[in-house]
Amino acid sequence: MTLQQLGGPPAVVRESLRAQVGDGLRAALVTGQMSPGEVYSAPQLAERFGVSVTPVREALLELVRDGLLVAVRNRGFRVVDPEPGELDAVGEVRLLLEPAAAERAARQPAGRRAAAERSLRDAARAVVEAAAAGDVVAHVRADRAFHAALLELADNPVLAETVLRLRDRSRLYGGEGEVPRRTLEDAAAEHYVLLDLIAAGDAEGARVAMTDHIGHVRREWSPVPD
Repeated sequence: MTLQQLGGPPAVVRESLRAQVGDGLRAALVTGQMSPGEVYSAPQLAERFGVSVTPVREALLELVRDGLLVAVRNRGFRVVDPEPGELDAVGEVRLLLEPAAAERAARQPAGRRAAAERSLRDAARAVVEAAAAGDVVAHVRADRAFHAALLELADNPVLAETVLRLRDRSRLYGGEGEVPRRTLEDAAAEHYVLLDLIAAGDAEGARVAMTDHIGHVRREWSPVPD
């Protein structure tokens, strides 16, 4: 889980490292490499990622804000173990917001949809490539980029920030073993369906497709125990 060193201005490097560490931490939560109840320190994780402590601490604090970690005084950060009821509650809120966001994106003027389509297709392609490679870290990063671009097209910053936090909280944390490649591939394919509907201006179709997508994510990434 080491990160490549980046070139460019220091501020850009720092922000890029923080984002990459955040993606890596989310992937570690998804795959169970970071276990619920365990406490991790910023220096420990900085060594693991091969970067300085500062971007790691910033990424950890972001995950605390998103409800994925809890700060433990003088020890580090503990992984939150969400109860099935909490995941259901998050899913219910997502169903209220995300289909509406997809519909809103599809209703944007044709010129604006066309301008956003390239970045959305690039992100969708990255999701597919990560799924084919079974690369969970890259999948988490690309998936987040796709939905962030879609939400940007919806043109409501508060909605975008809220939905991205909810999406992060609806993953399967502390799972056993690797995420099945088929799960990654199925989720990746759904991005193209969403993209085509939004590009065509099919607002109702985009709403339905996003509703289905959320249901699949809830079942596959965050299954309720029998």
